[in-house]
Amino acid sequence: MNTGVKITAFAAALAATFGTAYGVGQGVGPVGEPAKAVHEEHGGEGRAGEKAGHGGHEEGAANAPAAGGLQVSEGGYTLAMETPKPSQGKSVLQFSIKDAGGRNVTAFTTEHGKELHFIVASRDLTVYRHLHPVRAADGTWSTPVDLPAAGGYKAFADFKPAVKNATGVTLGVDLSVPGAYAPRPLPAAARTAAVDGYEVELGGTLAPGEAGELQLTVRKGGKPVTDLEPYLGAYGHLVALRDGDLAYLHVHPDEGGPGPDVSFTATAPSAGAYRLFLDFQHDGKVRTAAFTVHAGQAAGADEAPHDAGGHAHG
Repeated sequence: MNTGVKITAFAAALAATFGTAYGVGQGVGPVGEPAKAVHEEHGGEGRAGEKAGHGGHEEGAANAPAAGGLQVSEGGYTLAMETPKPSQGKSVLQFSIKDAGGRNVTAFTTEHGKELHFIVASRDLTVYRHLHPVRAADGTWSTPVDLPAAGGYKAFADFKPAVKNATGVTLGVDLSVPGAYAPRPLPAAARTAAVDGYEVELGGTLAPGEAGELQLTVRKGGKPVTDLEPYLGAYGHLVALRDGDLAYLHVHPDEGGPGPDVSFTATAPSAGAYRLFLDFQHDGKVRTAAFTVHAGQAAGADEAPHDAGGHAHG
């Protein structure tokens, strides 16, 4: 599939885009600096749960879209969590989107099959949850979640208010699961990811400030999967998070057939390490393939497949 999804910068202060990439066939194209650079450039304090500042700009970043999901309030909207400290294991998250007057927002534009997309990820980027919360009439959202370990997490709400001339908004808020915290290292970069008997290979190039095409190829038992099923109105659903500050991107492909290839066009806002999560549906079940990439740095073509564990859907 040659047609990519064009990722446009979200308007003014509301928005968020950034991307990640790997290589298929001949290996991964250009993709970034080691994770250490992200912490230094963005004022980070490591990935042990401290929120990194949004400072510093790498070469080429001036041409890139702004990263998003870094603020709890933006464009007159606020993500208000009623459960900022969920318990370890299974619990229920409740939240609301408030307008500039402090009122719960109850009118949203449906995009990709949902009024609001809600993501929860651990600060070390080893746990990822794509959840589908339910909105009550008063504007309170709720969703069950399973968070397997104590430590820092971040929740993201991606939505578009149903008002005239509205643009997409991505808000982010920190969560804390009480208990002994043992952060895990960022998974190593690999050009393939194995999940539930499927292998997903990610190829293309990504450089800070430059658009590049990402192509993901889904196989099962070594054979191309040519009958992917629509999920949220598309054959693939992509979320990428930047290591350190967990800046966020949420994008869907809008053209192409049912596999085995799903393509995106993405631009990284900075060099550094990213974690990318691809949701795809086959045989009635949604699966998530996860990758690590260093934007601007070539990855080895002989890297082993990575088992994409720790990811679930609500």
